[in-house]
Amino acid sequence: MGTTTFRDVRTADGRRLRYEEAGAPDGVPVVLLHGTPGSRLGPRPRASVLYRLGVRLISYDRPGYGGSDRHRGRSVADCAADVAAIADDLGLDAFTVVGRSGGGPHALACAARLPGRVARAAVLVSLAPHDAEIDWYGGMMPSNVDEFTTAGQDESRLVESLRLQADRTRRSPVSLLDMLRAEIALPDVLVVRDHAIQKLLLESYAEATRGGPYGWIDDVLATRRDWGFRLEEITQPIRLWHGAEDNCVPAAHTRWLASRIPHAEVEVESGSAHFGAMEILPEILSWLAEPALVAP
Repeated sequence: MGTTTFRDVRTADGRRLRYEEAGAPDGVPVVLLHGTPGSRLGPRPRASVLYRLGVRLISYDRPGYGGSDRHRGRSVADCAADVAAIADDLGLDAFTVVGRSGGGPHALACAARLPGRVARAAVLVSLAPHDAEIDWYGGMMPSNVDEFTTAGQDESRLVESLRLQADRTRRSPVSLLDMLRAEIALPDVLVVRDHAIQKLLLESYAEATRGGPYGWIDDVLATRRDWGFRLEEITQPIRLWHGAEDNCVPAAHTRWLASRIPHAEVEVESGSAHFGAMEILPEILSWLAEPALVAP
C-alpha cells in the first residue's frame, strides 16, 4: 500500500524544485525538510508505513541538492517560499512540516513565514541560530566545529573544503558515512550499523551531491547567517526532539530553541543521539497527522 510519485515545479524566480510524494494520497500532508547534506530520498519510513499512519509525505531537494536548482545567497527563511510553491502545485491550503538536523531551522522558517498554512511543526536535532546565548560549539564533534567556524571566518576556504567533500561523496557515498562513524556518539554508531538505514543514508548522500557541492555550501552559510525570521513569531504548536548524547548538534541547541519558541513542547531523550531522529520519525509523523488537524 502507498504510492510514490516525483514532480518538478518552478518557483516565481524560475528555479526548478524537485519533490516527491509517498504514503497515503488522501492522508494528512506533511512536508519533510532533509538534513545537511541530504535529499528528498530520505531517510524516511517506507510508503506502506506512511500509508498506515495516514500521512501524505512530501519531501523535496532543497536548492542546490539533487534535482533542485541552486539559490545562491539564500537565507534559511527563503525556504518558506519554496515550500509554498510546492504546496500550491499540489493544491494544498494547509499542511504540517518536519525538519531534521539542517532541515530543522528551515521547518521553523516555514512555521514563522506561513502561519496561515502550516498547522504545526516538528523539529528534530536542530541547530540554534549562530548568535544564540549558548556555548554553540560545546560538545560538538571536531569536523562540525571546523565546518561552522570556517563558515564564519573564511568563506572561500569553506567552499573549497566542501567542494572536495562533496566530490568524494558523489564518487563514494560510503566515504562520508565512514568519516561520520569515526566521530559520532555510540548510540549513533549503533543506529547506522543497521543495513536498511545505511542504504537509505547512502542513497540520500549520493543524490544530494549528484549535481555538485552547492546545496551543502549554501546550507552551512545560511545557518551561520541571520536566519531571516524571529522565533517569537511562531504561534503554532511546535514539537522539538533531541538525543541527549548528540555530538553532531548538541542538545543545548534544542533546549535554547524551546526557551524562545511560544507553545513549544520539548523532549531530550537519554541514550539517543543525532541519528535517533530517524527512529523517532514515525512517532513524530503520527503527531503531525492527528485527526482534524489539517484538511487534506
